[in-house]
Amino acid sequence: MDTLYRQTTEPKVSGQNPHLQRYLAVRAHTLALIAPLSPEDMVVQSMPDASPVKWHLAHTTWFFETFILSQMAGYQVFDPAYCYLFNSYYEALGPRQPRAQRGLLTRPSVEAVLAYRRYVDDHMGRMLASELQAEVTDLLELGLAHEEQHQELLCMDVLHLLAQSPLKPAYNPRWPSVESGQRGRFIRIDGGLVEIGADNVGFAFDNERPRHKVWLEPFEITDRLVTNGEWLEFMADGGYQRADLWLSDGWAMVQTMGWDAPLYWQADGAHWQVMSLRGVQPLQPDAPVTHISYFEAAAFAHWKGARLPTEAEWELAAMAGALEQSHDFAWQWTNSAYLPYPGFTPGTGAVGEYNGKFMSGQMVLRGGASVTPKGHTRPTYRNFFAPDKRWLFSGLRLARDAKPRDAKPNRFIDSEFSADVIAGLTSAPKSLSPKYFYDAAGSELFEAICELPEYYPTRTETALLQRIAPDIAAHIPAGAALIEFGSGASAKTRIMLDAAPHISAYVPIDISVDALDGATTRLKASYPQLDIQPVAGDFTARVDLPDTVRNRPKVGFFPGSTIGNFSHDAAIAFLMSAREVLGDHSHLIIGVDMVKDEATLHAAYDDAQGVTAAFNKNLLVRINRELDGDFDLDSFDHLAVWNPDHERIEMHLVSRKDQIVRAAGQTFTFTAGERFHTENSHKFTVASFTRLTTAAGWTIRDQWISPSPEFAVFRLT
Repeated sequence: MDTLYRQTTEPKVSGQNPHLQRYLAVRAHTLALIAPLSPEDMVVQSMPDASPVKWHLAHTTWFFETFILSQMAGYQVFDPAYCYLFNSYYEALGPRQPRAQRGLLTRPSVEAVLAYRRYVDDHMGRMLASELQAEVTDLLELGLAHEEQHQELLCMDVLHLLAQSPLKPAYNPRWPSVESGQRGRFIRIDGGLVEIGADNVGFAFDNERPRHKVWLEPFEITDRLVTNGEWLEFMADGGYQRADLWLSDGWAMVQTMGWDAPLYWQADGAHWQVMSLRGVQPLQPDAPVTHISYFEAAAFAHWKGARLPTEAEWELAAMAGALEQSHDFAWQWTNSAYLPYPGFTPGTGAVGEYNGKFMSGQMVLRGGASVTPKGHTRPTYRNFFAPDKRWLFSGLRLARDAKPRDAKPNRFIDSEFSADVIAGLTSAPKSLSPKYFYDAAGSELFEAICELPEYYPTRTETALLQRIAPDIAAHIPAGAALIEFGSGASAKTRIMLDAAPHISAYVPIDISVDALDGATTRLKASYPQLDIQPVAGDFTARVDLPDTVRNRPKVGFFPGSTIGNFSHDAAIAFLMSAREVLGDHSHLIIGVDMVKDEATLHAAYDDAQGVTAAFNKNLLVRINRELDGDFDLDSFDHLAVWNPDHERIEMHLVSRKDQIVRAAGQTFTFTAGERFHTENSHKFTVASFTRLTTAAGWTIRDQWISPSPEFAVFRLT
């Protein structure tokens, strides 16, 4: 590709200035996205809703120049005409080129626009090298999020442009393909009086605030997105010909526009193909359906006897960790109109026009898409489009009002364990949360695992904590309460208590009452002056701290890399929940296992003595004991595999034969070789963990990484 587009695709960062690092990384990603394009590709506007790539490049640059650099003394704008050419919709900043006519801007050239980017980047680099005032930092975060939005729009607009060509050229034949999956199953959420929206910690758009209470009736929501195969069934049943399924405005669009399939689908004889960023590809029946309007999503939901979730239902389910495919496949239409939250106040000046002025005639989408920059979204993110738009990467998941609970006598009906086992064994693939490993026997087996020669995390983290404990203790306020999430035997807690004798209270939180009782007894004997207040409960859900510690400074403690057992969205949800539990001005000390060679990882999760296998199979022992199960442990094998795409070790139980088992009053079938997925253990890089914590509103203040096998401890605020 021409050298014109290669400049600064690999950002050169001097020093450790995080603002400059992030700025250069975001700007470089935009340039990487345009690398496959020719100058001709970048000047054409395929429809009024889309913009030429060249305009995106200039507009995102204009944003930094207008809202940040132009407020700095002595700055000279690159070209005064650019304010007219590349202003999008900011009325307070004057007139602008009409949106539908952006494709008529053959001048300035692409080369001139790239020179404009270099000019602004140079001045931003100098400015970011100095100490920033809070208002500048806020505008910088907004500008970076704004450019990430345009990175997604750029992909949307390029796909629409190339789809108009009779050649149907690929944007990038090596663009990642969308992973196929299983059909979704409904998950029950009890609802109640819940809080949604972003709090005041960390970056969020103004339309995500203020956080407020919403009453939700019990509902069910599918854990996965609707697939192309399901959409084919809708089409085969006359979905696009049945007026009874459609909203009035939607049916008018079907008639006017001739819709008979999602955008970019094209028939190839008896088969369907799809225009994608990889070019024309065969339709994947198990992949999520995309490029559908709100009207189509609502019609499909009606056809299925369901509905679209409200945005509050979606957010609650996401925060509960109930949603798969939530942020990296397709934005999901909700049944909520895009309106301000109670108490919403737009910002002052032109920047206040960012979101508030569009709160009319639009519908909310939640989640994220395959073209959304990594780390850009969060569970509170509110995307919005008019209901007829289809060129965005949009899909859907279903919801429905919850059915009455089973009235038949069943001694397991109120058991969360029973409900999760039934849901997990009826899903495809079968799976269950690893939190159920830790009954008394499971906790003892895990302690034995920690002593194994192959299992490096515990001894590596322990050695690291012993070395850095004085550094951590220096940041713990006098009289603080140490709150440990998933405390287990509280073995590593002693390191913190010894290094910080000024800790006045300790609150261990664990699902295992036996583990809590044992740890509390041992610690009281060793630290008689310490106020120990154990809390029995699921630390992945919000817990109430004892009254005696609520007014003390609080430091969270989450060692062991347990964060790796969560999905991406569940990890964010836990970190956000922990932040709420700990309160303002709190710290969180968290252990994180790092990505390393596969042989080391595999040995750690499939040891030669078979202790990990016994730990895994103990889940079946617990189901047999507590839910009247009849699992034959000898009919299942332990399996640990490294998944490089998701950077995680996966643990499974594999059925050795076709078999039928009973548990919780239900019958479940297993085929020979079928896997029962019991645990993920994600491994991290500094960059991937930073994205995770940032999305949850935390900031990394310190990091310590051990020698190989690498394990890290982070201090968050």
